[in-house]
Amino acid sequence: MYSVSLMALIADDSIVGDITISNGVPKQEKSRLEQAALNEMSEEIKELWAEYENNASLEANLVEDFDKVEMILRALEYEMEQGKVLDEFFFSAAGKFRTAIGKSWAAEISSRRNSILARKQN
Repeated sequence: MYSVSLMALIADDSIVGDITISNGVPKQEKSRLEQAALNEMSEEIKELWAEYENNASLEANLVEDFDKVEMILRALEYEMEQGKVLDEFFFSAAGKFRTAIGKSWAAEISSRRNSILARKQN
């Protein structure tokens, strides 16, 4: 389900669709159409990966920020559940957010973490 949703997000339109026996498409043609669709999607995925790696768009920056936000959010959850202090995750992300939403979410998570840590010290 996860990979299907990713493919749906990156494909503008359905390239092949769901070809069933009732469509009357010969098996060899079905295979050819599906392989062509995979090749096209593969190229698009490569281009999107390069865009992400090079921080070449707002979307790439958002994905990178969301990845860091998810990391510190998960670290905060582990801290709360396991009673550990995982500073290294927060230090590694500090100052590296590029988008307004990434900065805002990171600030909110840090603020909540600081409140939790302060309550534990009292």
